[in-house]
Amino acid sequence: RILGAMVSMVLPNLLIPGAPGREGAARPGESAAETGAAWPGLQGLKERLKAAGAVSRRYWTLFICQMRSKDCEEDEEATTEPLAWNLPLLTQRYLDILTMWYCSFQGCCDSGDCRISNNFTGLESDLSVRLHGQHLAQELVLRAVRSYIETPQPGKALALSFHGWSGTGKNFVARMLAENLYRDGLRSDCVQVFIAMFHFPHPKYVDLYKEQLSSQIQETQQRCHQTLFIFDEAEKLHPGLLEALEPHLERRAPKGHRAKTPRTIFLFLSNLGGNIINEVVLNLLKAGWSREEITMEHLEPHLQAEIVESTDSGFGHSRLLKENLIDFFVPFLPLEYRHVRLCARDAFLSQELLYTEEALDEIAKMMTYVPKEEQLFSSQGCKSISQRINYFLP
Repeated sequence: RILGAMVSMVLPNLLIPGAPGREGAARPGESAAETGAAWPGLQGLKERLKAAGAVSRRYWTLFICQMRSKDCEEDEEATTEPLAWNLPLLTQRYLDILTMWYCSFQGCCDSGDCRISNNFTGLESDLSVRLHGQHLAQELVLRAVRSYIETPQPGKALALSFHGWSGTGKNFVARMLAENLYRDGLRSDCVQVFIAMFHFPHPKYVDLYKEQLSSQIQETQQRCHQTLFIFDEAEKLHPGLLEALEPHLERRAPKGHRAKTPRTIFLFLSNLGGNIINEVVLNLLKAGWSREEITMEHLEPHLQAEIVESTDSGFGHSRLLKENLIDFFVPFLPLEYRHVRLCARDAFLSQELLYTEEALDEIAKMMTYVPKEEQLFSSQGCKSISQRINYFLP
C-alpha cells in the first residue's frame, strides 16, 4: 500500500498532458495525433509505467534512508545509483510529505530508532511525583542513566544494583525507566526482563541457561543500539549465570570516533541489604536526623559490606563485585506511614476513583509496621495497596 501511494504521487506528474516540466505538453485545441507528435513519451507509455515501478522502489529506499540512517548506510550503493531516466519530481519535498504521513501513525523520533524515546523530562517527573520516600534513588538513578546515555562513547555497560525491602519501589523504578527510555516500555523488543526463580529455576540446567542468556543478550543488542536488561531477584541468580554476565559488563576498547557505540543498561533488583539499610535509617532517625538528610555516604559502606559478607547469595561473591563492574548500589529506604498514604492515594487516582482522607488513613493502618517498639516502617512497603482499596469501593 505504501509503494502504491508513492506511485500515485509520481504517476500523475508523469502521464497527465500539460504536467509541469514535460516538454511538448498538450495545449488546448491540439489533436491526439498532434499531441503524440509533440510528446514522444506518450508512445513509450508502457516503458515508463514499467520504470515507475523501479522509481517507487527507489522512492522507498530514499524514504527508509531518511527514517533510519542505519538502513541507508547498509544500502548506500542502492541509494546513490543514478536513475536510468530523469525524474525531476524525486525531491526532498515529496520525501517530506511521505515522512509526515508515515510518522502520523508510526510515532517517529530523532534518535534514529523509533523504539527509543529517552524522555528524561518524563523520567524526572515520574521519579519526583510517583515515587515516594526515595530521595536517594530518585537522584542517583536519574543522574546515572542520563549521564550514561548522553556520553558519546561509554566505555562499558551501565550496571545499577537496587537494594531494599520488598514494596519499597525497586520494580516501580525499573518500570519507570523502561516507560521513559522506550516507546513501548516493558513491551519493547529492546527491553528484556528476567526473574531468577521463574526463568532459571533448576540449577542442573545452568549450562543451558548460560548459553540461552548470552544468546538473548547478544540478539537484543544486535536488534537495538540501546538495550535494557532487568534481573529481578538478583540475589537468587546462580553463580554460573552471574559469571556469564561478566563479559557483557566489562570495559571495552573504544571504537572509531564515527562509530555508533551501543548502550546497554543492566538493572539488578534485590532484597539483599534491606535489613542493614533499615537499621542505618532507624539509627539516624533516632539520632535526630530527618529522612531527607540521609545521604549515600551514610548508607553505601554499610550496604556494600552487607552484600559482600552475605552467605545466602552468590551475588556478593561474584566477579561482578570483585571486579567493580557494578557502577552504583542504589538503596531503597523503608517506607513510613505517610508514604503508604501517598501510595493509597495514587492507587485511587490510577483507577479514576474518588477517595477521602479517612479512607487513606484506614488503608495505611491496615499495614504492619516494624520494629515492634517504634512502629516506623511498613513491613510490606506499598505492596498490595492497590488490592486493599477494594474494601472502600461502594
